[in-house]
Amino acid sequence: MEIVPQLIANSLIAGSIYAILTLGFNLTYATAKFIDMGFGVLTAVGGYSVFYISKTLGAPFWIGVIAGVLLAGLVSFLTYRFVYKPLRARKASGAVLLIASLGVLTALQAFIAILFTSQFQTLSGLLSGNRIFEIFGGTFTAVQLSIFCIGALLFALLALLLKYTLFGKAVTAISDDEEVAQIVGINTSRIMGKVFFLSGAIGGLAGILIGLDTGIEPIMGLPWLLAAVVAAIVGGIGNIYGGIAGAFLLAFAENFGIWKIAGEWKSAIAFGVLLIFLVWRPQGIFKR
Repeated sequence: MEIVPQLIANSLIAGSIYAILTLGFNLTYATAKFIDMGFGVLTAVGGYSVFYISKTLGAPFWIGVIAGVLLAGLVSFLTYRFVYKPLRARKASGAVLLIASLGVLTALQAFIAILFTSQFQTLSGLLSGNRIFEIFGGTFTAVQLSIFCIGALLFALLALLLKYTLFGKAVTAISDDEEVAQIVGINTSRIMGKVFFLSGAIGGLAGILIGLDTGIEPIMGLPWLLAAVVAAIVGGIGNIYGGIAGAFLLAFAENFGIWKIAGEWKSAIAFGVLLIFLVWRPQGIFKR
């Protein structure tokens, strides 16, 4: 039983990353109403931006982080502006948008691989000293504790943004009914552009945190995207708050599920949880 505290610690760390990714994914899904596969590659955009700016060029780490977050947001916005927006204007179906987003994911992954090769890279050397802490029998690094704290702060800020600002109310209105939002005078195209930028910035931030904790590679986006999608569906796809619950439920299921079996079964456990919810509770823990 001595391993239980560490399994809890690992679940909290993984759940925090899943939660950050699910926040960004749910933002675009709630407004645009399609699964944006291209969201996954934004983790690599953020991670490799820091790698190039701070590790290759030697710029201060905080400059690399800001640039990585902004660049990921910009890539997401441009993808919406030149790919998704024209398709939505032509009343493209969700399946068409899904395929288009898969093309975005594949093309950007290939572009990143051309620039930086497919070799696994790490960002850990950018931080001076990654102390180790023991809390209630579980071991955390300083980066992992930061991931948990950043996830909690990001969730609080996003909840306040959506509840108390005009932008947040416009996002909620579009999420409820885009046509009615247009009728009452909301510029839905402009709001969606901002939503995609914000979502991309969140994805880029998640990629930077992943790079600091483990590492980065061009194809890192797809497995993390799938985890975010599963967490979103389990929590209630399109529900910002439900996504957090789904993220931590998935993380605990994965880490405790491989307690007695090989770690290669983690993905199978994740999709097992997904199938259970799709069959018995397709609306997720919380309705949208």
